[in-house]
Amino acid sequence: MAEALLEIDGLTAGYEQAAVVRDVSISVDGGEIVALLGANGAGKTTTLRTVSGLIEPMAGGIRFAAEDLLALSPTQRARAGIAHVPEGRGIFFGLTVGEHFRFGAPGERIDAEVAYHHFPALRELRDRPAGVLSGGEQQMLAVGRALSRRPRLLLLDELSLGLAPVIVEMLLPVVAEYVRESGCAALLVEQHVPLALEVADRAYVIRHGEIVADMAASELPADSELITASYLGEADSGPGRGPAQSNERQGRKPGAARNFP
Repeated sequence: MAEALLEIDGLTAGYEQAAVVRDVSISVDGGEIVALLGANGAGKTTTLRTVSGLIEPMAGGIRFAAEDLLALSPTQRARAGIAHVPEGRGIFFGLTVGEHFRFGAPGERIDAEVAYHHFPALRELRDRPAGVLSGGEQQMLAVGRALSRRPRLLLLDELSLGLAPVIVEMLLPVVAEYVRESGCAALLVEQHVPLALEVADRAYVIRHGEIVADMAASELPADSELITASYLGEADSGPGRGPAQSNERQGRKPGAARNFP
C-alpha cells in the first residue's frame, strides 16, 4: 500500500464552539478508497468540511502528503490537489456543463478531457445548462468536475443524496477506476453502506462524533451491530446525543455503464 496521503490526527471540530467530532483520527493511503460511515448527524460531513478548510478545527491536526494543512486556505488546498464534492453537488445551475470546466481557483488547471473520458455522456451535454439536467446527470457533472482537476485527494459527500441507488452503482465504480489508475486517495461519505463497501478498501464507523471502528471494508458486513450503527446511529436521538450532532446537517465494478437517468 502507498504512503498515507491524508492523515487526520485527534481532530475535534464543530460549529459555534459546539464540537460535532471529537478526537477523530483517520488515514487514507494513495490508491485507496476509505469509507466514513455513520448515521445522519454523526460527524461525517463536518470531517470532510474540516479537511477542505471550510471549518476551522478546535483541536488536532491534518496532514496532506506529509504537509500541515491547517495553515492553508480552502483555495490553497484546492491548488494542492484536494477536490471536495459536497452534499448538494456544488454545481452552478446557470452555467452549461462545458462552462463548469473553464472556471477554477486562481492558478488551478482544469482538464475537461479527464471528465469526458470517465463520463462520455458529459461531452454530449456540454452545451446544456446544469439546471436542466437530471439529478443523476448533475451528480455526474459534480464528480466529473472534481476529476477534471486531477486531484490527489477526493472528498466525496453523499453521492447518493436524492438519487436512486442504481445511479450511485454507476458513479462509484468510475471513482474507483480513477483512484486505482491515478494513485489518488479518496475519503467517501455514503449513507448507502453496501454500495460504499463494494468499492472501499477500508471503513471507519463514526458514532456521536467519535470513531468506534476501523476495519477492512470486507470485514464490516459480518458485524451486524456496526452495520446497524452505520445506518441508524444506535439510539441516535436518545440520551447522550447533544445539540452539536444535530448541527451537522439541518456498486458495480469498473466497466459499468456510464449513462445516467
